Amino acid sequence: MRHHTLPVSPATVHWGYFSKAVAPALTLRSGDRATIETLTHHAGDDYERMIAGDPGAESIFRWTREHKAVARRGAGPTEGPFRRGSGEGIGVHLLTGPVAVEEAEPGDVLEVRILDVRPRPSRHASHAGRCFGSNAAASWGFHYHDLIEEPKPREVVTIFELDTSDEPCARAVYNYVWTPQTDPDGVVHPTIDYPGVPVDHRSVRRRENILRNVKVPARLHFGTMGLAPAEADFVSSIPPGYTGGNIDDWRIGKGARMYYPVAVAGGYFSVGDPHAAQGDSELGGTAIEASLTGEFEFVLHKRRALGGTPLEGLTHPLLETDQQWSVYGFTFPNYLAALGPNAQIEVAQHASLDKAMRDAFRKLRRFLMTVHRLSEDEAIALMSVAADFGVTQVVDANWGVHGSIRKSVFT
Repeated sequence: MRHHTLPVSPATVHWGYFSKAVAPALTLRSGDRATIETLTHHAGDDYERMIAGDPGAESIFRWTREHKAVARRGAGPTEGPFRRGSGEGIGVHLLTGPVAVEEAEPGDVLEVRILDVRPRPSRHASHAGRCFGSNAAASWGFHYHDLIEEPKPREVVTIFELDTSDEPCARAVYNYVWTPQTDPDGVVHPTIDYPGVPVDHRSVRRRENILRNVKVPARLHFGTMGLAPAEADFVSSIPPGYTGGNIDDWRIGKGARMYYPVAVAGGYFSVGDPHAAQGDSELGGTAIEASLTGEFEFVLHKRRALGGTPLEGLTHPLLETDQQWSVYGFTFPNYLAALGPNAQIEVAQHASLDKAMRDAFRKLRRFLMTVHRLSEDEAIALMSVAADFGVTQVVDANWGVHGSIRKSVFT
C-alpha cells in the first residue's frame, strides 16, 4: 500500500464537471490510500473567513480582471460570448482530481472507503484555527417560489461556525440577503448563478443574532463524489447519475464505503462539494458548504471476480456502512443516455420524486434478490416492513430518493 497526498491547487482541481478528458491529478493502484483536500465553491460568500490567508484557497479563487486562476467553471464552453462567465455555470462544484486507478476498466467496480474527514480551518489572523461554512437558500431551492415574507423572491446566505469539540455542531454567525454582485470581469450577478463570485460585504447587510439557541449536529461528508461518465467529455457536476456525482447524502462520511461502476478506463474519481451538515432533501439549495480534507482508500473489484458478491451486476452507486446498505434512485438512472445531446440542460425540466422512488425501489429489489437470494415476493414484503426510503435531494435537477436496508435484519 502506498499513501498519496493530493493538495488543492489550480493544477489539481476542476470546477463544475466530471471528465474523462482531463489529465489525472493523481494515479494510484488498488489498495492505495490518499489524503485529498477539497474546497467549497461557496467560500467566496465570506472571503475573509474561508479564503484569506490560505495559500491553497487563494491560488484557486484568485480572480482579477487580468487573471482568473480556474477559467472553466462548468461543463459549458470556454470561449464566449458569455453572459455569466466561461462554462456559463452548467456545473458548479469545485472538485479535486481526477484520480486514475491503474487497471480500472469498464465493467469493474471501484470501492472508495472514507477513512476520515476533517474540516479545513481558517487561516485569517482574526479567525485562525476556527472552521466556517456557508448555506445558501438559493434560486434553485425547493422553497424559492413558495415564500410568505417579503421581499420575495430572495436568496439568503447564512454563515455558520463549526464547533469541533466532543459533540461537533454548527452555529449560525450571521446571514444576509444576496444583492447583485459585480465580479472582477465586470459582470453583474443578480442571483447566485455562477460559481466563485466573491461577495462584496460592503454591498450586503449582515443580520446578527440569528438562529439563537440552535445548534446543528455536524455531519461531515462529501456531497459530490464519483467517477467520470462515458457519454461526454465534460459532464455537469450538478445532476447525479449512474457513476455517482452530486448525490448529496449526509451518510457518505467517515466510515462509509461507496461502490461505483467504472465507465471509462482509469475510472477518473473526483471528490468535492464538502459539507459540514445537511438534512435529507437539502431543501433550500445547499448544505453547510465547508472545506474538508478526507482520507480515502481505493479498492478495485475486477468484473471477472464480481460473481456471487454484493457487487455482481452493479450499474449504480451503492453505499455500505456498518449498519446498512443504501441504493440511490434518481428521476433518470442515466439521464445522459435517456435525454440525448441536450441532457445536461434539459434534465431539470423533468425532475420527479415519483420516478426517483420507482428507481430506488427497483434497485433495492434487485439488491435483495441478487445479494440475499430472496424471491421477488420476499423482497417486496421485506421492503415494505423493514426498508427505509427517504428524499435524498430535490435541488440537483436529477432528483434523488435513497432506499436503505439495515444489515441487522439478516440473521
